[in-house]
Amino acid sequence: MKHQYNVWIKWTGNQGQGTRSYQVYSRDHIISIPDKNDIYGSSDPAFRGDKSKHNPEELLVSALSTCHMLWYLHLCAQAGVVVIAYEDQALGIMEEEKHGGGRFIKVTLNPIVTVTNTSMVSEAERLHHKANELCFIANSVNFPVMHQALTLTADEKQTTS
Repeated sequence: MKHQYNVWIKWTGNQGQGTRSYQVYSRDHIISIPDKNDIYGSSDPAFRGDKSKHNPEELLVSALSTCHMLWYLHLCAQAGVVVIAYEDQALGIMEEEKHGGGRFIKVTLNPIVTVTNTSMVSEAERLHHKANELCFIANSVNFPVMHQALTLTADEKQTTS
């Protein structure tokens, strides 16, 4: 089965001179997806972007993180692992090349998962590997997507909060 995703991008950074030079235009743009709120984007501040707006590199890392989470929650539900909290602080590493281009060299997901009881911890940890194998986004990139998961139980979370 094939799925199609329509996204419209509109550059909003023409400040009167277009792209007459690298310094005279804004990198601002709007990402529009039917029936959803717009996302205001720019480039990374290292590339003359607006730090208050989302950049493509952050969106790629967030896509990997959320894809993993959604697969993981699905697998846990199927396996009877009751997750009551999930958060991730993902880290992407991009490397610039001499000619001006670059690429991501890795992304590490750092999910902190809370399950209802200790008997679920082992299976909860194992399911991260399966989620990584199934994630559509992770399967579409040419760099490693790793994860360093921490699994807590509901009792442990209450004592660490």
